[in-house]
Amino acid sequence: MTTPSDTQSLILSRAATRPGNLALPLPEGLVGAAAKMVVGKMIARGWLEEVEASSSRGEPMWRKTGDGHGTTLIATEAGLEAIGIEPVVASAVASARKARPKPELTQTPDETDTAKPVAIRAGTKQAQIIAMLQRPEGATVAEIVEATGWLGNPPRFNGARP
Repeated sequence: MTTPSDTQSLILSRAATRPGNLALPLPEGLVGAAAKMVVGKMIARGWLEEVEASSSRGEPMWRKTGDGHGTTLIATEAGLEAIGIEPVVASAVASARKARPKPELTQTPDETDTAKPVAIRAGTKQAQIIAMLQRPEGATVAEIVEATGWLGNPPRFNGARP
């Protein structure tokens, strides 16, 4: 698998934090031919996807198409996985972009509206955390830290050497 460059990693990590995995705006200073080259390579590798921009959601535009519509860029599941975001998380984030509004009561739902469950490997820390969070009482960070053996907030460095 190809490793993303620093610029590509920055674009993907910023997209992972934005609603719908929007890759725009690009990092400051990445404009013109350089932006087109970086984005083109990322689309070719399947890390970014060009989709129709939604003006109602205020999505930034990447380019205008010949029919006058605008397109925007979103990070794909493969793009998020390329920067180390777990597949189940990448899938959940990517599916949020594809979510459609619920049909009117007069409409009948069709098969494509049915959410498909994501397979989670049993016995993993990820599965353990998901199970804890799905409990009626939920889970605290302390409980997750204790159950997984992960470190909580590390002590802050106060300048003194140990």
